[in-house]
Amino acid sequence: MPSQQPSSNWQFDVPTTGSKRLPPAARSFESLAHQGYGFEAAIADLVDNSIDAGARSVVVSFLRDTGERGGRDRLVGLLVIDDGEGMDEVGLDTAMTVGGRETYAPGALGHFGAGLKAASLSHADALTVISRTKRSPSAGRRWLTARAQADFSCDIVDATYCQSLVDRYDGIIGWHGTIVRWDQVRTFETITAGQTDRYLDDAIERLETHLGLHFHRFLARDGFHIDIVVEDVHTREELDHRGVEPIDPFGYRVPGRPGFPRTYVAPVEGVGDVPLTAHIWPPKSPLVAYRGIGPLAERQGFYLYRNDRLVQAGGWNDTRSPEGHLALARIAVDLPAEPNDVFALTVKKDGVQVTPAFARGLEKAATTTGHTFTEYVHEAEVTYREAAKRRTEVKRAAVIPPGKGIDPKLKRTLRDELPQLDGDDPIAFTWAKLDVPVGADSADLLFTIDHKERLVVLNKDYRHAFTGGRRGGSNDAPVLKSLLYLMLNEIFQKERVWANQTDKVALWNSVLVTAVRAELARAED
Repeated sequence: MPSQQPSSNWQFDVPTTGSKRLPPAARSFESLAHQGYGFEAAIADLVDNSIDAGARSVVVSFLRDTGERGGRDRLVGLLVIDDGEGMDEVGLDTAMTVGGRETYAPGALGHFGAGLKAASLSHADALTVISRTKRSPSAGRRWLTARAQADFSCDIVDATYCQSLVDRYDGIIGWHGTIVRWDQVRTFETITAGQTDRYLDDAIERLETHLGLHFHRFLARDGFHIDIVVEDVHTREELDHRGVEPIDPFGYRVPGRPGFPRTYVAPVEGVGDVPLTAHIWPPKSPLVAYRGIGPLAERQGFYLYRNDRLVQAGGWNDTRSPEGHLALARIAVDLPAEPNDVFALTVKKDGVQVTPAFARGLEKAATTTGHTFTEYVHEAEVTYREAAKRRTEVKRAAVIPPGKGIDPKLKRTLRDELPQLDGDDPIAFTWAKLDVPVGADSADLLFTIDHKERLVVLNKDYRHAFTGGRRGGSNDAPVLKSLLYLMLNEIFQKERVWANQTDKVALWNSVLVTAVRAELARAED
């Protein structure tokens, strides 16, 4: 017979006999670094912190050792620099403590107090944060994964080095700001010889799209911008510089159906009325905001915002299954500001989990004029089907994508207007002294092409004709570059340059150089 008889009554509270403190084991840091953050989502989490700190300028800088001083061409690290209010030593300690921040201001993008550490250590084995405020000097802290997993030891960064790094970026930081530094970035260390350019083109393209989409409401405001640069770690020269443009997932010119967008109100238990702004995209749209942000099947459905930051870009949250006929349906939802049990943000801020209360609210959602949300879904499907029956629109030939040296806004327009050849190295532009055969005169050429490297080399002796006397930048002369991009794209698509194509290049050079000289002569009169 058992020594203790089980209680016949259910105990609604578990009885206890005391408590003891069980601090986290150091190896819990290992689980923090394996949260499954994608590269773009990790950078976005750092940008969240910059915005919460009041930053108006955020720069993501890839640090590159070109190998010109010995060694191999490689990426050695990454920085995220902002001009926010910064942190003193107490603030740094809080920021570097897992879950150290317990409260957030209303409207803040931070949520769990783990993003900086989890996002960074998911990709780098060393995380350094250096910051200064108006009232405190530069200070820094560093986490090394190996040491953190051993005993949670966080390094105090030498004050002299902190100040020197802040001084290096004084054009951004000024009196206050923060630098997040990643070293030993695991992906960077897997790049094989000769593939750095290809990696950067792909990585920056994905990052530019992700940040442009998820922060599009912030980027559309005056006074806030995000830039992505590639910096020579030795000379500090900017090898590439792209300003991130907003990608509005509702940024069509004309709606796909009259009467849209419409706002439906869903009564959700536990939350109250939730407005749903429903859109129907124009069918067969070529815009990047429609086709360039991922597979269309994944981009239909709900776009959920938390404090103006997009935290879910498409998906039906188990309220229905995605299908091709709903590709035009997108609904903007601003999550309630107050904490609730219906909408739960994921740690990585890449989705929202909802309870069945949301689905029940959708069933009752309607406009003030009586249109139901169910009718909206049907109208989106009908719009798609009607467009599929119509004659196919004129298709433009696919082109090699634009690359370095082309202004980001121009690049975005080219991608909106022309289908891109997937997997092709982009066409880049640079100003340089032309390399011409002996006996030839570089003054007779405006440009040359490096067919193998997909590079258009512009004659730097004529640069002043296109910059209006101003100092040129990497993305200057957009009119000239766009024309040459359109003219030369077909030539770059060929495996080799044939005689007739060489003659075309010679013809274009002759005409353009004459035009440039005429323009310069007019300026002198």
